[in-house]
Amino acid sequence: MYLGVDYYPEHWDIEMMDDDMGRMVEMGANIIRIGEFAWHLMEREEGKYDFSFFDHVIEKAKGYGLKVMFGTPTATFPAWLAKKHPSILSQDEYGRTRVFGGRRQYCYNSEVYREYTKKIVDRLVTHYKDEEAIVAWQIDNEFGHEGSDQCYCDQCRQSFQSFLKKKYQDIDRLNEIYGTIFWGQTYNDFAEIPMPQPTITTHNPTLQLDWARFRSYTINDYGKLQIDLVRSLKGSHQEITHNFYGGFFEKAYDQNTMSENLDFVSYDNYPVWGGLKEPIKPAHIAMTHDYIRGLKNKNYWIVEELMGAQGHNVIGYLPRPNQAKMWAYQAIAHGCENMLFFRWRGMTRGAEQFCLGIIDQDNEDGRKYREVQSFMNDISHYETIIKSEIRADIAVLYDFDNIWSWYHQQQSSAFCFTDELMRLYAPFYALNAHLDVISTRKDFSGYKVLLVPVMQIIDEGLGQRLEAFIQNGGTIVFSFRAGIKDRNNNIHFGEIFPCKIRQLAGIRVKEAESLQSDQIVEIIGEGIHEGKSGTCTVWRDLIVPEAAEVLYRYNDKFYNENACVTENQYGSGKVFYIGGGVNVEILGDMARSIVMDNDIQFIDSPPGLEVYMRKCNEERWLFINNHTDEEIMYEGMKFEPYESRIVKN
Repeated sequence: MYLGVDYYPEHWDIEMMDDDMGRMVEMGANIIRIGEFAWHLMEREEGKYDFSFFDHVIEKAKGYGLKVMFGTPTATFPAWLAKKHPSILSQDEYGRTRVFGGRRQYCYNSEVYREYTKKIVDRLVTHYKDEEAIVAWQIDNEFGHEGSDQCYCDQCRQSFQSFLKKKYQDIDRLNEIYGTIFWGQTYNDFAEIPMPQPTITTHNPTLQLDWARFRSYTINDYGKLQIDLVRSLKGSHQEITHNFYGGFFEKAYDQNTMSENLDFVSYDNYPVWGGLKEPIKPAHIAMTHDYIRGLKNKNYWIVEELMGAQGHNVIGYLPRPNQAKMWAYQAIAHGCENMLFFRWRGMTRGAEQFCLGIIDQDNEDGRKYREVQSFMNDISHYETIIKSEIRADIAVLYDFDNIWSWYHQQQSSAFCFTDELMRLYAPFYALNAHLDVISTRKDFSGYKVLLVPVMQIIDEGLGQRLEAFIQNGGTIVFSFRAGIKDRNNNIHFGEIFPCKIRQLAGIRVKEAESLQSDQIVEIIGEGIHEGKSGTCTVWRDLIVPEAAEVLYRYNDKFYNENACVTENQYGSGKVFYIGGGVNVEILGDMARSIVMDNDIQFIDSPPGLEVYMRKCNEERWLFINNHTDEEIMYEGMKFEPYESRIVKN
C-alpha cells in the first residue's frame, strides 16, 4: 500500500532534502510525487535537457526507501516557449489571450504545443524508463480545471469546424438537425459556423452541445497523445494515471473517455477550498468518491488529499482538528487504496502561498503532521480490506450530453445539476448504502436500483435499456424533465412527455412550471402517505397518472389534481417519478422503502455518523466517520468530534 506526500524539492534549499525525507519516513510515508510543474528545470533552453536535479532527488528517495510518482510537466510550460510560439496560448470567450503566468493556459488544439509535448515527454520517460523507484507516471495535471476546458482561439475555431464536418458530412444535414431555419441561421459551408462566443440573446442549443462535445474530445485527444507515448516508452513496472479534480459535472470534459486508457484513476480530494466558509456536505464528498471509483469500476488512488487550509487569493475554512484526517478515512472507505497528502510543506513564494500543507512555514512537526502520522500508522494495518472490491446494488446514472444540455438551458434560475443529482443520492447515503455513480454508457443491468436525476436527454437506445432493466425486476427512480429531448438536444416531436419512458412511468406530463429561487409549492400525500405533506422547489412537472399510483400531489388552487410523485408497477419492476425538487424527508422515506423492498443492505446510524461496510474474506468491517463537531454514541462506542475508526463487525 502506498502512503505518501506531494513533494516539490525544487522549491527549497537542496540541503533540506535529507531532513525532509527522514521526517516523511518517520511519519509513515513510502512514496513521493514529484515533477509535474518543473518543465523549465528540465529544459531551461530549447533542446537542452537536464534531468540531473531529479536524478539527485530520486537517488535520495531510494536511500530512504521511498518510491516515486513522476508527473509529465506539460501543465506549466516554460516562458521561452510562450515567447517563441505565442500561438500555443489559449483565448477566453472574448478572444483575449491568456498570457504566460498561470498554469494550463495552453490550447489543446495547438499542433505546436503537441510537438513540444511529445519532445519533453519522450526525453523524460526515456531517461527514467528503467528507474525501479518510479512506479507510476502522472499525465499532466488536472486536465480541464480552472477554465482550461475552454479555448476560443482561431486554432479551435478551425478544429471545431473540422469536427462538425467529420460528424455531419453534409452541411444540409447539419442545418436540418440544428434547425438553423430558426432565426435565419442557415449555413452554406462548415467554415461559416461560429464558436459559441458572446452574442445577442443565445446560440443554437445543438451548436452549444456540439461545442461541449468538441471541447471534451480535444482534452481527451491531447491526453491520449501523452498516454500512448508514455506507454510506448515506459518500463514494464511503471503504470500510467492522471489526477482528476472535483466539480467534474461543471466542465466540458467527460472523464470516462480518458479513464479507459489509464492503468488506474487518481483523484485530488478537496472537501473545502478558498472562499468556502464550510466544507461541502459529507454526502457530496462521498458522491465524488463513488464517481471516481465508477470511472473504471474499480478502486483508485488519491494523489492530493487536503490537509491544510487552501486558497490562492481567498483562504477557505480551516479543517478542525482530526477533520481532514477523517476525510482521508472516508476516502479509504469509498475505494481509495493508495493515498498521498497535499502537500509536504506549504510554499512561501508564488501563487500558492496560502495552500497549506502538512508542514507550515515554521518547518515544525505540528498537529497536521501528527494527524497524518497517526493515519498512516493505523491505516497500513488494513491493506487487504482496503484493496477489496466494493460492490453496490444502487447506481446513480449520469450522461454528459444531458449535463451539458442543462448547462446551456437551465430552465429555472434555481437549477443546478449537481444539486439535483445529490437530491437523489443523499437519502440513500444517509442509510449507509453502497452506491456507484456511473455513466449511462456503462452496463447497469446488474444493479437492483437505478437513480436517474433530471435525465432530459433520453434517446431510443437508452429508453430500451431502461425498459429491459425494469422488465428484469429492477427499480428506477426518475426525477423531473425526464425524456424531453433527443440526442441532438432537440425536443422530441409527436410524443408525450416523458418520452421513451412514458409507459414505464405510467404517466403523462402535458404541462410544467419552472419554479424560481424564492418559489416553494406544497405537496400532500395520498394513500399510505395521507396526512403527510412536503415541499417542491426548482421545477414541477404537472403529472397526469395513467397506470401509476399517486404518492403525492400538489396542494394549490389550480393544480391540486396533478401528481408530483408517482409509483408504477411495470413488468417485474417498479418505477418512481419525482416531478420536482421534493424535500429530503419525503425522499428519505422513499429511499428506506426502496432498499427494504429490494433487500439491499443498509445501516441505520445517528445523523452525521457515516458507517460504511466493507467485506473481505467473508469478514465484515465498518469504516465509521463522525462528520460532526459533537460526540456521538453508536453501538456502545463513543466517537469524539471528527473521529474515525475501523472496526470488525
